[in-house]
Amino acid sequence: MPDATPLWTSAEIASAVGGTLTGAPFDVAGITYNSREIAPGDLFVALTGARDGHDFAAAAFAAGAAGALTSRPVEGGSCVVVEGDTLEALEALGAAARDRAPHVRRGAVTGSVGKTSVTQAIKAGLDLAGPAHASIKSYNNHIGVPLTLARMPRAVERAVFEIGMNAPGEIAPLSRMVRPHAACVTTVGPVHIEAFANGEAGVAAEKASIFEGLVGDGTAVLNGDVAFAVVLDAAARRAGARPVTFGTSAGSDARLLDFRPNGKGARVKAELFGKPLDFPLAQSGFHWGMNSLCVLLMLDALDVPLETALAALAEFRPLAGRGQTTVVHAPGGAFTLIDESYNANPLSMAAGFRSLGARPVSPGGRRVVVLTDMLELGDQSRALHEALAEPIAEAGLDMVHAAGPEMKRLHDVLPAERRGLWRETAAELAAEAAMLAGPGDVVMVKGSNGSRASLVAKALAGLGQADEGAA
Repeated sequence: MPDATPLWTSAEIASAVGGTLTGAPFDVAGITYNSREIAPGDLFVALTGARDGHDFAAAAFAAGAAGALTSRPVEGGSCVVVEGDTLEALEALGAAARDRAPHVRRGAVTGSVGKTSVTQAIKAGLDLAGPAHASIKSYNNHIGVPLTLARMPRAVERAVFEIGMNAPGEIAPLSRMVRPHAACVTTVGPVHIEAFANGEAGVAAEKASIFEGLVGDGTAVLNGDVAFAVVLDAAARRAGARPVTFGTSAGSDARLLDFRPNGKGARVKAELFGKPLDFPLAQSGFHWGMNSLCVLLMLDALDVPLETALAALAEFRPLAGRGQTTVVHAPGGAFTLIDESYNANPLSMAAGFRSLGARPVSPGGRRVVVLTDMLELGDQSRALHEALAEPIAEAGLDMVHAAGPEMKRLHDVLPAERRGLWRETAAELAAEAAMLAGPGDVVMVKGSNGSRASLVAKALAGLGQADEGAA
């Protein structure tokens, strides 16, 4: 039977945030700050930013909101009114959700690449082990983390939270808000480096600050193969945590020995705390060798049995925009589309090229990559875009199409036989989707979300009927 207990009562909300109820008491089943996402029974939080959420309260009530969290009374329904900022009130509500459920084992995930996929893979394991809760989408910032906490039901046993950053000083406060029992850094690389005067070293220190929020006996899961592993380890020890590592070296607590893609995903051979493992994945990207070990260590730290963790990994498929694969039956012949359009940086680009290069193609087919600009790389952008030519060559890719002023740098240094179309924008390239893929091709689309790589992926998928294919 479903749990009929409300997520929050208006009295509990008022107590948690120090607010005053105006109107009739109410119960809520969910929480959102977006009036367009209101489901009947939700709490609407009127945040202020570029637009004032109070202006949308009437629309929220009309859509079925049970009540609202506001900084001033509004018409249309009952409110809990706070004197201060509603974001601070949301943070207080998140903290109250954490504190009312001290039995919940909490995990936190950060890293330059793979945060969302690793978070959701951990959630898959938590779900098999019992009632669980996690971030949705990429709710990993100063709004998304307290919102995810505040949405945590009373009856869950375990939860995992994604924590991201755009600038220095953002991760530690969010980690302290979550107070995880286990936290991981998937990897460190040149992502958001325009915000750090000392480049990747600054990124590493910021990522390592996730360990500052760990509870006293917490576990710090870190990538032992990255250049800044010593920075991660030192931060974990300063926090009083137990560091455990995943990597390819003999000293790793979770050691990757072999990763073999196949038609269903991949097979992984590894050692976990000295015990040999041989297990299947529903993912074929080479980066999932390391990701899977990170997931296993996190699930172990959150008291999930190994057998349950392996069962979850065997069924966890690529997320939309993060490796989701379809076969597109276009009029001229079918091709395979790999949608990696959600985000991109030099690390994930290289991993994607390697994975694409390992995929079999039909006779006459090609391995094609369609790229849009990587963003937030600062004064290193030109060099990092040009440098993509090397892993493309190493992977043996046949054709590169590109869009955007930064990808023009790469396009100009590619050899003629590999140089495909280049257009100023993703929209222009998407308009020529039929020119990008042919029968038997395997086509990967990858780029930063802000450079709109998804337009190209959607255009390619729209060339014919799309069926979900192999991982």
